[in-house]
Amino acid sequence: MRVQSLTLVVASAALLAPTTTPTAAAPGSAPPRPQVRPVPSEGAVPAADLLARVRDCAPVSKGHYRSDAGARADIPVCGTDDAVFWKADMDIDCDGRPGTRCNGRTDPYFSQHTAYQQSDGRDLDAETLPYIVVPLPSRIWDHGDHGVRAGTVAAVVYDDRVQYAVVGDRGPSGIIGEASYATAEALGIDPDPRRGGTASGVTYIVFKDTVANPIESHAAAVDVGERAARAFVGGE
Repeated sequence: MRVQSLTLVVASAALLAPTTTPTAAAPGSAPPRPQVRPVPSEGAVPAADLLARVRDCAPVSKGHYRSDAGARADIPVCGTDDAVFWKADMDIDCDGRPGTRCNGRTDPYFSQHTAYQQSDGRDLDAETLPYIVVPLPSRIWDHGDHGVRAGTVAAVVYDDRVQYAVVGDRGPSGIIGEASYATAEALGIDPDPRRGGTASGVTYIVFKDTVANPIESHAAAVDVGERAARAFVGGE
């Protein structure tokens, strides 16, 4: 979880691999940023069908969230009988077990702990597990009152891609719009914890009273998420 205010850039939806050997960086310059290669959209429920279902907002939050510290508070949490959702940016959460991409050297806000832990008691791995961050309960909104807890499954939609994820961490009570390194990478969003993310265009749909068991199983999240998504768009 993080509190910083960052200027985010929108990553390319799908970058092609270079056909020539990259030119070496000049001494003292920053290393080139890695290209992001998104995996195909997960599941059989199209992004367009999910987005059509959340076109209208019936607010369930008592106020609005900010995308970053200092930004305007203009993001409501909306709800249906089956889900809660919000449309926001994506900041990169690299917290949890340290790895080659997420550690104290790569992320100045790095924490070795996530709000929720996997079945063996260890913290989650942001590099490999797609998870999203929900705000701490506040007078604005308490996610626990809406069937959202550790391991609740979400469909994260960006452009024409869908990525299933779990609720894996909690962030500042007044800010919304954050997901793990693995979530961003799979959606084709730059996952760099310092400079990555995207300033807008991400829809988070959290299916009430669902759970991936165990929380660290992405296969379980996809299975539960796709069934929930089919029901959500009227397929079941």
